[in-house]
Amino acid sequence: MNSLLLHFRPRAVDDRTLRFTLTWGLGGMAAVLIFLLFCTGILLKFVYEPSPARAYESILYLQNNILFGQLIRNIHHWSGNILLLGVFLHFLRVFFTGAFTAPRQFNWIIGLALLGSVLLSAFTGYLLPWDQLGFWAVTICTTMLEYVPIIGKWLQESIQGGPEMGPAILTNFYAIHTAVMPVVLVLLMGFHFWRVRKAKGLVILRSPDEAPDTRGETVSSIPNLLVREIAVGLALLAFMLIFAMLFNAPLADKANPGLSPNPTKAPWYFLGVQELLMHFHPLFSLVIIPALVVFFMFVLPYLDYRENTSGIWFCSTNGRKTALTAALVSALITTVFIFANEFLIDFGTLLPGLPDAVSNGLIPFVLCLLVLAGFYSFINKKYSASKHEVVQAVFVFLLTAFVVFTITGILFRGPGMKLTLPW
Repeated sequence: MNSLLLHFRPRAVDDRTLRFTLTWGLGGMAAVLIFLLFCTGILLKFVYEPSPARAYESILYLQNNILFGQLIRNIHHWSGNILLLGVFLHFLRVFFTGAFTAPRQFNWIIGLALLGSVLLSAFTGYLLPWDQLGFWAVTICTTMLEYVPIIGKWLQESIQGGPEMGPAILTNFYAIHTAVMPVVLVLLMGFHFWRVRKAKGLVILRSPDEAPDTRGETVSSIPNLLVREIAVGLALLAFMLIFAMLFNAPLADKANPGLSPNPTKAPWYFLGVQELLMHFHPLFSLVIIPALVVFFMFVLPYLDYRENTSGIWFCSTNGRKTALTAALVSALITTVFIFANEFLIDFGTLLPGLPDAVSNGLIPFVLCLLVLAGFYSFINKKYSASKHEVVQAVFVFLLTAFVVFTITGILFRGPGMKLTLPW
């Protein structure tokens, strides 16, 4: 067992890596949450019946007739949601400390695959209660697939198991959620930890004027690292138990394919994309823009940054200024864009003779690219930013825009998906 653990943990670690504030324990917490999801998921399988006729009733039976059934479902539900937040925060921590550059480029790619797998696992589980909330959220998302060029319709019907939502999609999602995704998550997580081990451990935080790769005192991983990991894991388990005792997992009415709720929203983690759909033609909001963002994420670690900024929060002192500027400018521009597009500007009405993909897709997309190019030029001139600082500013600009879109979708979209106040 000791030899197996050392495949993922070195025999000795730099004592500075033991500080909780180095990583905030986010990677280890994600591993604990995945383990907790496996355990509670296995218990749920003893009661859950994956058929439209019995799925909802089996959830009610679990909650009302099984000892601690409601608690087990609560833990499973909230663990999945907090796992999403934890993995996302871990992703941000790695980026903003420069821990994605050489020799850790490929582990960044594995991390992106893990983030995608966690999203897919959450999405496939969202449908399983077969209530109005999950049914129509998944319906919204599968309908979006129609707009993927060439293979969209085929992809939609393959996932649904037919032209409409029915028993086949519940069976497909159940199999993916309970059999495929656990295997994928375990393999990717093990590979991810092993790559950290091969890269000689974690990136050590340093100040901008401190030289990289300075060696500190080493201590044995067992018990020094192991005790801290166990303590964080137990604290997280205690938090999840208390949280699950206080807040029940949501369960709406049984799914009714003939009665859609108003508004009909995607799961909260996809609401940024749904909000994007409110402002761009589906070809751009669902295919082109996401594809470009994913491509940008994948090429990030392979760009030539020249200077070594690993371990420095936000690259440098100048990088912190550019990141803050990017966040503020993006929040302002995105908010103005949402309001202007909702109440002032309708490109389809202004340009009635053009195809919708051009008037509501290409034209606003090009305008957004021009704004991004202008921001890029502004950052370069005002701050004399390095390549890494500019790339980071663009990343923060896009991230902030996505967060604003997501918050808008969660809080400010009411009946008919119209902008409204949340109170």
